[in-house]
Amino acid sequence: MKRINLLTLAGYRERGERFACLTAYDASFARCMANAGIEVILVGDSLGMVLQGHNSTIPVTVDDMTYHVEAVKRGTQETEMRPMIMADLPFMSFATLDETLRNAGQLMRAGAQVVKIEGGRELAERVARLHENGVPCCVHLGLTPQSVNCFGGFRVQGRDAETAERILEDVRILTEAGAAIVLLECVPEPLATRIQQQVSVPTIGIGAGPNLDGQVLVMHDMLGLGVGRSPRFVHDFLAGQTGIEDAFQAYVTAVREGAYPAAEHWFAE
Repeated sequence: MKRINLLTLAGYRERGERFACLTAYDASFARCMANAGIEVILVGDSLGMVLQGHNSTIPVTVDDMTYHVEAVKRGTQETEMRPMIMADLPFMSFATLDETLRNAGQLMRAGAQVVKIEGGRELAERVARLHENGVPCCVHLGLTPQSVNCFGGFRVQGRDAETAERILEDVRILTEAGAAIVLLECVPEPLATRIQQQVSVPTIGIGAGPNLDGQVLVMHDMLGLGVGRSPRFVHDFLAGQTGIEDAFQAYVTAVREGAYPAAEHWFAE
């Protein structure tokens, strides 16, 4: 049995190998992903949109996340490869330090190996305390969906020099505080590449170009099940395949070989 963990991802980074991450929310799809070779499963608060039918991730609760983490864990317990399970701390679940520690602990007990938290340098103390308490943390920067009301919509972040420098500094502060993974969403490729060169921890991108260590997509999007206009970074991996597990395998292969993301999937500026 092969177990994927942070040391595995660090090894991929050191060897220049790419890894694949997808969202999953239940045991059946998690099992298919493990069988297809997906290294990281993100139990994302995107479930608020793709499962619950909301127009944002904001209504999702910690109890919602816990339920789905438990299901995903059960789906991967008997597979030949055990993906690493990463789980979102949802909106307002980390407003205070005490809430951050309590809610992260709940997700870890449910089966998460890493918790993901959205925001910048203001999270440094929370990231440090999570690290001190044995909770690996993935910091999510760029377009952070929980802050969509502050951004005025789903917009690319870091296009101007001032904002780009702020994101770079946020990354530096948070990795120095102990962040184990950096996830970048919808930032221009040149900025993502600068961050990749700056940090020593594994990086994951979505709409951030080809030069990061891993790529992540929402499962429903990559199966062509998205509602409305698809984001630029989405590619339908089910098209031309005979089944869902084949689509997952096609995604893994495309990420590892550098075929995804292609130029049409990222933002040059």
